[in-house]
Amino acid sequence: FHLLYYITMTHLYFVRHGLSQLNKERRVAGITETPLTKEGKLQAKITGEKSKNLGIEHIISSPLSRAYDTAKIIAKEIGYPIDKIEVNPLFIERNFGAMENQPYTPDTDYDGIADAEKLDVFLARAKQAIAYLHTLPYGKILVVSHGATGRALRHHLDKDKPFDFPERYSNAELVEWIIT
Repeated sequence: FHLLYYITMTHLYFVRHGLSQLNKERRVAGITETPLTKEGKLQAKITGEKSKNLGIEHIISSPLSRAYDTAKIIAKEIGYPIDKIEVNPLFIERNFGAMENQPYTPDTDYDGIADAEKLDVFLARAKQAIAYLHTLPYGKILVVSHGATGRALRHHLDKDKPFDFPERYSNAELVEWIIT
């Protein structure tokens, strides 16, 4: 006897949160709370307007306010009930340890920071997040999260673009992955 399960999700939409205050200051945010800027709120509204006809059935957000606030703005624009947004810690940003709130430099080796979340642990969490998504009974899911989290998800979903692939996600950029 074999237990079969069907993966109903075929479209995963990903949005990195709108511009936050620490983004604007070019500082590492990680798990540090930082509010959306006025521009970030407008970016989220525009992304929501562009998402109206996607048929999104479920929205999941990182628990950090910059992602959750972005998710609420998008939800309002597409007519999705804000109280139905799922907040899930699997989609929180990588913890950058002592580099949190420090000036951002693109070549930092975060694995070399003693109290930072190691890349292998972070990628394992992303893999767990994808496995979780496959358990949901929806065909079109929107995840609102963070830049490194998006790259970690992409790492598992698109083998042609590993985590260190140079392409980064812009604030409030909408990405679609077809899941098979």
